[in-house]
Parts: sequence; structure tokens; C-alpha cells
Amino acid sequence: MLTAMFLAALVLITVHSQETDETITYTQCTDGYEWDPVRQRCKDIDECEIVPDACKGGMKCVNHYGGYLCLPRTAQIIVNEREEAAAESTSGRNNVIRRTPADPQRAPPNPTHQIQCAAGYEQSDHNVCQDIDECATGTHNCRADQVCVNLRGSFSCQCPPGYQKRGDQCVDIDECTLPPYCHHRCVNTPGSYYCQCNAGFQLASNNHTCVDINECDANNPCAQQCYNILGSFICQCNPGFELSSDRINCEDTDECRTSSYLCQYQCVNEPGKFSCVCPEGYQVVGGRTCQDINECETTNECREDEICWNYHGGFRCYPRNPCQEPYVLTSENRCMCPVSNAICRELPYSVVYKYMSIRSDRTVPSDIFQIQATSIYPNTINTFRIKSGNENGEFYLRQTSAVSAMLVLVKSLSGPREHIVDLEMLTVNSLNYRTSSVLRLTIIVGPYAF
Repeated sequence: MLTAMFLAALVLITVHSQETDETITYTQCTDGYEWDPVRQRCKDIDECEIVPDACKGGMKCVNHYGGYLCLPRTAQIIVNEREEAAAESTSGRNNVIRRTPADPQRAPPNPTHQIQCAAGYEQSDHNVCQDIDECATGTHNCRADQVCVNLRGSFSCQCPPGYQKRGDQCVDIDECTLPPYCHHRCVNTPGSYYCQCNAGFQLASNNHTCVDINECDANNPCAQQCYNILGSFICQCNPGFELSSDRINCEDTDECRTSSYLCQYQCVNEPGKFSCVCPEGYQVVGGRTCQDINECETTNECREDEICWNYHGGFRCYPRNPCQEPYVLTSENRCMCPVSNAICRELPYSVVYKYMSIRSDRTVPSDIFQIQATSIYPNTINTFRIKSGNENGEFYLRQTSAVSAMLVLVKSLSGPREHIVDLEMLTVNSLNYRTSSVLRLTIIVGPYAF
């Protein structure tokens, strides 16, 4: 049967040439065999030696005529060896039981007998023909860009991984033109390739897939707050700051510059925030508003014979007894001129001292103070007028009833400033009785409009 297989592997084509009258023989072997020019016949190819990693999964490779088998390593194989089928895989020769019949072509084990070996073989120390490894001895003719692979009795020139044969040359395989190996970008190199990822991604452990880089965890580039997004990141700033032009650093927001209505008096910018301050005599209320401090209640610095009067932004001390000769104090802030004194006949009967404060630049016209008679007599007529203190026409006295009048501010006043205005009430009757009383009003204008 083996002889029949060898005969089937050989096809002889004989052509008779009419011109030269000579016979030319062409040979061609079937798959799994190669032509042996020495013996002039087809010989089996040992795929277990020339096919890299022929059997996988822990299987062993066993060569046979025209092919090879992948069998479990525990399998036992019985082989009848002949010279054409004597080669087994170097990777799987365990559990092989050989039955070797007498081979008339194998040299007898006689060390003194010189044998003739076919091309690609040489005599060994045991006086048998053994294969010459042309790749190890350097007797091959492979190009510098090729890899020599030893065969039984011969050798083969193959291209290294990443190259393919084109004629006699090995040319690079452009893996980047094949079905996509890389997730993002493929870079071809001589005999190989590598993958690259877009910005914001990095290669996974398989060197093909691209995974997002969490820049916020790896190396937070943001000055304050960092938020990772697919392939990138964004920076944000804490309240009171804003992103600079590089979109990474944060710059303080000058809130005082952006608005003039944040504070009632003055805005002070601070890193990441702002604060409001008030002038002397005021305190900050609600973070932005200025409220007058009543120094008469907190730090009264007036003497015992003085009264403290608080106004917007400060305070003033006035005498507890404001009466001047010939007036005498009859009650708090009221001075009377005695009837017994002849001088009093030409003077107002009484002078009442009052104090009030207004804010600077108050809107005009504005009612600011009401004067009213304290004693009402029958059959009398009361008239009111501004006796003094209105030289610049800032005030106007409007009578509202028979016994009262309203002081009106008609010109805006700026402080700090003090105005003393005498408001006089004249009382007459049908018997030509005439008397007057004065209300001396001290108006303190604060330094600010609050």
C-alpha cells in the first residue's frame, strides 16, 4: 500500500522533441510531497518540522504520508518505518512504537563501511546519513531579508513575520490596510504596526482598544474644579472666580467693578468674594446696607449738663438748659420770659428748643417738621412764619390749620451741616391782645444720603 501511495504521488510527463530527438522529463508532486532530485522521485514533506506551531491546545504533531496529524499526547502510535516515512514531528514523538523492517537502502551499522548520502545529507559518527542544517551552517542562499527554515535534505527561504513574498523579495505587509486592527489610528512600521489613540484616550492592555483618560484623577490640570468627559475634561471655578482665557486657571471676579449697586456705601473686592463697608458712624446691616449707629445709646460722650442728640452718621451734645437771659427754664427745653421783666414785653413769650436730623440730599419738596400751638384760647387768631434761619430760601412754612403749620424743605441740603430755624406763632384777639412764641429748630444734615 505504501508503494502505491508513492507511485500515486509522482506524475511523469514525457515529451519527445522532434528537432533534437531527445526525451525531456518534467516532474510534479501532489500536495504534501516534494521532488527529490537525487532519488528522482517524490518524497514526503514533514509538516511537523516546517509548520510553526502546527498543533495547538496541547496536541502533538505526527507526520504521515502527504500530511500530518494532531493527536493527544497520551496516544500511542505504531509506525512501520521506511526511509520515506521515517520522520516524525520533533514536537510530538512521545508514545511512538516503531517497527522497523529491514531497509535495504539504509547502510548497515558498520563503522568501517563508507556510505553514499544523498544531497542535503551527510554521514554521521554512527555511519548513517543525517540531514545537513543549511541554516545553521550558513550554506543556504537566502537573502538578507529572508529567514532560512531547515528541511529534511534541503531548506526553505521564508519571509519574516510582517512581510510577504513578492517575486524573490520580501515586502512589508501594510497591516493598516487590512480589516481594522486599531480602535482609533493605525501606524504601519516595517514588518509590524502599532495603534495610536486620539487625544484624551490611551491604549488598553490589549494595545488595540482605546479607553478614556480620566484627566481629573490622573493629573488634575484644573486650578479649582475638574470634571471628566469622554476624551477630554472641563474646568470650573468656585463662586467668586471665573475661568481665564486658557480655560484652566481661575481669576478672581471683581464684583465691585461689575456693579455699582452691590453696596450702599463702598464695595471692597476680596479673592473669591467681596464685602461692603460703611463710613464712620454707620454699621453694615444685611451685608450691604449701612445703618446709623446711635452713639447716644452706645458711647454717650456728653457731659452731665448736656443732652446727646443722635443724627445720621454722628451725634452732638447740646446744653440741658438752653435758656438765655432774660429767659428762665420752666420745663425741659422750654424757656419763659417773666412778665415782671419789662424787657420781656418786646420779646417772644416763650422759646421752645427742638432738634431733628435729616439725610443729605433729601428729595424736595419734602415736609420735615410740624409746629402746633400747645395752648388754645377762644376768639384768637394764630399765624405762623419763619422768623430767622431761612436766608437762602431752603424752607417754606405752610399753615395747615388754625393752630398748626408744616415746615417744608424746598431746596436740597448737603451735609454735614447744621441749620437753626426760628418758627414763630403770633396770637392776636379782637381786643388787640398780641403775643408770640418761638420754636427754635436745630436741623442737623447728615454727611450721606442714608
